[in-house]
Amino acid sequence: MVKENNGKLIADNRKAYHDYIIGERLEAGIELAGTEVKSIRQGKVNLSDSYAAVNGGELWLYGMHISPYEQGNRFNKDPLRTRRLLMHKREILRLFGIVRQEGLTLVPTRLYFRHGRVKVEIGVARGKKNYDKRDSEARKQAARDIDIRIKERGRFTD
Repeated sequence: MVKENNGKLIADNRKAYHDYIIGERLEAGIELAGTEVKSIRQGKVNLSDSYAAVNGGELWLYGMHISPYEQGNRFNKDPLRTRRLLMHKREILRLFGIVRQEGLTLVPTRLYFRHGRVKVEIGVARGKKNYDKRDSEARKQAARDIDIRIKERGRFTD
């Protein structure tokens, strides 16, 4: 399980919370090049269409876009290259078993710094159906309406 994050948040994958029901969340390190880390420090990263998968006994992150570092010249890597995630072997095997048996997906939910290192929060996700998306949107709207009514009531009673 992910411990409370005391690091700096770099990117948040809001699309994942819209498209998936996120269950268990795990923290993983990520293998990066130096220019990629510099670009991440500038906040030039996008997690929206990325996912993780176990391939060859290793955990890989696909589709994460890190913009090339402006002063990186020939040391820049491909922005969409697959990147290895760093976890213990037993955790990777457990995730592989969960994904294979239950038909779930591994989705990165957050990217952040912890003690000077880039970490990725991976969520075990189940895809939402359209009616689930409408239902969660209706609940959010109802909560917004309640908050607005409470604020209005407080404003007129003074």
